[in-house]
Amino acid sequence: MHGNGQDAVLEILASSTLNSIQDQGRRHSLTLGVSVGGAMDRFALSAGNALIGNDLSLAGIEVVFFPFRLKFHVDTLFALTGADTGARLDDRPVPAWWAMPARAGQVLTLASPRVGARAYIAVAGGVDVPVVLESRATDQKGGFGGLDGRGLQRGDRLPLGAQADHAKAFPPAGFGAAIHWPEAEAGAPVSVRVLPAAEWDRFAPDVQEQFLGASWQVSADANRVGYRLGGPELVALRHDSLMSHGIVPGTVQVPSSGQPIVQLADANTCGGYPKIATVIEADQRLLAQTRVGGHIRFVLATREQAQRALRTQHDDLSALARAARALLA
Repeated sequence: MHGNGQDAVLEILASSTLNSIQDQGRRHSLTLGVSVGGAMDRFALSAGNALIGNDLSLAGIEVVFFPFRLKFHVDTLFALTGADTGARLDDRPVPAWWAMPARAGQVLTLASPRVGARAYIAVAGGVDVPVVLESRATDQKGGFGGLDGRGLQRGDRLPLGAQADHAKAFPPAGFGAAIHWPEAEAGAPVSVRVLPAAEWDRFAPDVQEQFLGASWQVSADANRVGYRLGGPELVALRHDSLMSHGIVPGTVQVPSSGQPIVQLADANTCGGYPKIATVIEADQRLLAQTRVGGHIRFVLATREQAQRALRTQHDDLSALARAARALLA
């Protein structure tokens, strides 16, 4: 899908191979040894799709390296969610969590984030690259999905899916959503809720308290696979090796160094390090929006709290989608 095809309607003007096409991922492919993948902040991408009347499963662009610039080659609608990047459409400011029309020839520019780490661009019809294993998400480890399994480069031209005729009903100034940003609270670690994992009891109560009480720093060893955290050394009661076993996004492993590793969207599908905890699904987006050098604090939650938090996110997205549909009708 790279080249000068007539169906390509988004042109990448400035990017990095860390930026990629993502959707909701491959949740049914773990048994094949394929990472879930998809957007690191699924809520942000889903909200962007909801704001412009898209199906929430459609693919968009995940931007983690800035500046990023793209050119629209058709009149369309787009939404910008996630990190606050001080974006501009030509010379016009575009707030975070905002949707608006774009005209053919206009250029969208995203600068370094003022808040958050990852921005998402959803466009009417979605980015229409081939479906591989039920998803359009880029899997750079496996080299498939998205644009030939790689990140976006200058000169890439991205085709869009069928364009619904929403633009005429859309407010020229656009509209957006009010999203709470715990990351914006100056000087405070981001609170991330966890459930005890299979090897929780391999750690003495005082080490468990250390895990929950520390302010953990996201190290430079951080990417879509996982974040290595810096803080106190966590020492297990037993050091006997484990058989390699299945892991999922959100798993917090403790290697022999005692510095936790949180598996994220492109998590390996198996591993042998002890698992002390699992970040609840609703809070994994908070990790995705925490920059290198930022701090997080783990908070023990119950299964019921984890389920309620996920239902709340789903309800919020449904309400946003209904509001957008009513506006675009």
